[in-house]
Amino acid sequence: MAVPHYSYLVLKMTTEKGVLTIRGNVYIAYTCEEESFKITEAIDLSIRMTENVAQAEQIPPDQLQLPEHETPRKSSKSKEHKEVQLVAGSPEKTALIGASLDAK
Repeated sequence: MAVPHYSYLVLKMTTEKGVLTIRGNVYIAYTCEEESFKITEAIDLSIRMTENVAQAEQIPPDQLQLPEHETPRKSSKSKEHKEVQLVAGSPEKTALIGASLDAK
């Protein structure tokens, strides 16, 4: 016949000599709770990582190759956009606008 009160970390139970009250330490309880969350998160990550490895092992080796794409060049210009200077005399201060728009 024990009665726990989790908010106050108190456990009360009856004995032959009266009510026995056991008090908990809030700091220790908080530390244990925090550690429990970290352990649970680590276990969850481990399970998900194991599932991802298992899925990766099922992929055929020919599909594991990454396609080679040519890296876009900074100087390549699109026909849909044009570069406009924002400040006269400052070639580094530019913006891209639609090719059909007026520079002003």
